[in-house]
Amino acid sequence: MPPFLAELLGTMLLIVLGDGVVANVVLNKTKGQNAGWIVITAGWGFGVAVAVYAVGAFSGAHLNPAVTIGLASIGKFPWASVPGYIAAQMLGALLGATIVWLAYLPHWAVTESQAGKLAVFCTGPAIRDPAANLLTEVIGTFVLVLGVLAILTPKNLNPLHGWDAGFGRSSSAFSYGPSAFRWRADRLRDQSGS
Repeated sequence: MPPFLAELLGTMLLIVLGDGVVANVVLNKTKGQNAGWIVITAGWGFGVAVAVYAVGAFSGAHLNPAVTIGLASIGKFPWASVPGYIAAQMLGALLGATIVWLAYLPHWAVTESQAGKLAVFCTGPAIRDPAANLLTEVIGTFVLVLGVLAILTPKNLNPLHGWDAGFGRSSSAFSYGPSAFRWRADRLRDQSGS
C-alpha cells in the first residue's frame, strides 16, 4: 500500500473509532450516552492502536500532523514527504468525520446541546484561558511525540506488548483530559441544566 493511502486510511480509521466513541457518549439516545470521559479516552486509545496496527507497516502510521512535523524536525522523516503525509491525514480525517456523522445521523436531531455536537469532532477547553490552554496543548503534543519515539525505538519493540501504541494516547488523555477537554459528561450536564 502506498504511504499516502496508508496515512489516509489510518487517519480515517482513527477518526471513525475516536470520534465514534465521543458521539456514542455525548449524543442523545445512543447506547453509550453519558458513559463518561474514561470511556472516551479508552476508546481513543484503542482507536489509535487499531489504526497504527492497520497501516504502520506501510507508512509508519503518523496519523497526525504533529507526529509528522515532530519526526521531520528531528531528522527522523524527510521534509519532502511532510506535505503529502499531512494532505493524506487531512483527507482521512475528513472522511472519518463524515462516516461518524452519517453513522449517528438520527442522533444529531435529538441532541440539543451544541457543545455536545461540537465535542464529537473537536475539543475545547473546560476553562478558557489561552495561555494555560496553549501550555496544555504543548505538553500533550510533546508527550504524544515522545511516546511515539519511545514505542518505535527498536529496543522497545517487543512482540509481547501488543497494545502499547494506543496506551500512550490514552495515558495522555487520562492525564490531561480533565483540564483540557470539554467532552466530560458532567460538563455537558452542567451546560444543559440537568
